[in-house]
Amino acid sequence: MSDMMQITDAGFESDVLENAKPVLLDFWAPWCGPCRMMEPVLKEIAEEHSDKIIIGKLNVDENPQTATKYDVLSIPTLLVFVNGEVAKKLVGAMPKKRLVDELAPWIG
Repeated sequence: MSDMMQITDAGFESDVLENAKPVLLDFWAPWCGPCRMMEPVLKEIAEEHSDKIIIGKLNVDENPQTATKYDVLSIPTLLVFVNGEVAKKLVGAMPKKRLVDELAPWIG
């Protein structure tokens, strides 16, 4: 149903910070193996919970400003934004069950 939103430095404020829904933003890069492992997990969560949370992806190579602003030093890094603030930070690839458990306050 719903696909993941592609986020850029230019659209970050309106797409993420000003979004009425919580946003899970995946900081990734095409060359990152663990990032590619997270892709199907994030896609499933986006499809299953699109009514509660937006899943966005930000390519750190193409959009370095936002990654720098939020001190993203390793990828994948997942940040949950609620009302324009970081509510949770997760670093590294993880199984779907763990990610769903981590997102329970917003999707549960």
